[in-house]
Amino acid sequence: MKKMTIEPFKLIGISIRTTNENGLATTDISDLWSRFIKENILEAIPNKIDNTIYSLYTDYVSDHTEPYTTIIGCKVKSLSTIPKGMVWKSIDGGNYLKLTAKGNLMNGLIVNKWQEIWKLDLKRVFTADFEVFGEKALDPTHAEIDFFIAVK
Repeated sequence: MKKMTIEPFKLIGISIRTTNENGLATTDISDLWSRFIKENILEAIPNKIDNTIYSLYTDYVSDHTEPYTTIIGCKVKSLSTIPKGMVWKSIDGGNYLKLTAKGNLMNGLIVNKWQEIWKLDLKRVFTADFEVFGEKALDPTHAEIDFFIAVK
């Protein structure tokens, strides 16, 4: 776990409102990823900085036990064009903890890491947490995913 400061950034992508109650988020977010891939959203995002994909968790009602919004998308230089069916979000940046998960994405790597994070005694602020799927995530059987958790 490494403490760091994240600079503000802008994101465009697709979203869903979900909750961790009864494991609903696992299904909802998996379906959102399927849509992202099937509809080739990555190629449709305008003004991308690069092809790194972000899975953002934001607009929490209170904490991870209440509803929140997930956005899968990319960092962009500008919010001047938002394609129909997509959403945008400006992330304020701030203090974050960086954690990393390594392994097979098809074997619950992401969900398992979040369950581990929820058990940690962190001073979370529940503003905007995210995962980064960069070059180290290209091989889904040996992926390395960075998690950024907003803290006080």
